[in-house]
Amino acid sequence: MTMLADGVEFVVGVDTHKEAHTGAVVDRLGGVSETFEFAADPAGYRKVLDRVAGASGTRVWAVEGTGSYGAGLTGFLQAAGERVVEVERPGRPTRHNGAKSDAIDAVRAARQVLTSEHQIEPRRRGEREAVRVLLATRNGAVVARTKALNHLHALVVTAPPRLRSRLEGVGSSQLVPQAARLRLRTDQPIEDQATVRAMRACARRALACEQEATELGDELERILTDQVPHLLAEVGIGPISAAAIYLAWSHPGRIRNDAAFAALAGVAPIPASSGQTTRHRLNRGGDRQLNRALHTITLSRLTCHPETKAYAARRLTEGKTSREIRRCLKRHIARRIYKLLEHTP
Repeated sequence: MTMLADGVEFVVGVDTHKEAHTGAVVDRLGGVSETFEFAADPAGYRKVLDRVAGASGTRVWAVEGTGSYGAGLTGFLQAAGERVVEVERPGRPTRHNGAKSDAIDAVRAARQVLTSEHQIEPRRRGEREAVRVLLATRNGAVVARTKALNHLHALVVTAPPRLRSRLEGVGSSQLVPQAARLRLRTDQPIEDQATVRAMRACARRALACEQEATELGDELERILTDQVPHLLAEVGIGPISAAAIYLAWSHPGRIRNDAAFAALAGVAPIPASSGQTTRHRLNRGGDRQLNRALHTITLSRLTCHPETKAYAARRLTEGKTSREIRRCLKRHIARRIYKLLEHTP
């Protein structure tokens, strides 16, 4: 087993925050040389790089949160030719009274990378970051639309009889435009006026969020069509599922093999055998957004893909449950997607 400690002289662990970061220089044996704090801005990045560059030997940076508070530092170091390893969450002592400070977290980040057999390469920015911000904003618009619809339905339930009789039993697709066109009259009772005003606000908010989600989805599809058209061409993969897959994968070479990609997606089989029973169970770990995308693709293929439907029917006759069949399909789809992404120019 080859670890990072076999090829470097020291690791610089960094615990990142909004205003300032804390760094720790740890040698290959785990000994702490120094700890320091620096500003989370280009001047601070240059200062800490000059400080570390004075030490001789091969070095690696172990940065926590390379996609959030550590994004600026990661980009700066990579542009300077430094090797950066991502630390999702440094390990902490299992005892209840374990010490906690920024310096300790930085040391733990460095030691975690030193003893790890596989290092995580930071996700790229550029097109991938564009997809991330668009998808996150679209998801926010979808959630806001759902909240507005729920609020509108609740208003209908408690509305005065004159309004409730007009809107009760109407589906969401007709309720929203009808509520948005409600007229406010001064001769109405104050309760009716307030309810009409609230209904119009909720309906127009839902329409605005729906329009926003549609526009962001179209922009997402445009970027993905340019970057991973072969992924969108797969059966059952739409723009939203493709975006989640692209965000987790990021770029060729980041994930070492299809088994690692399956583990990242939470679809790697977990042994659950006992006695005379040999079986595997579903994995509830990993990237849940990627897992959700694979689940959506699996359900879509079970509905409209003849080969997938035939496979499911055959496994049912062999005694597999529907959950076990979905697990097998998700693992197969993860393998296919990984090979597709890694080997297609």
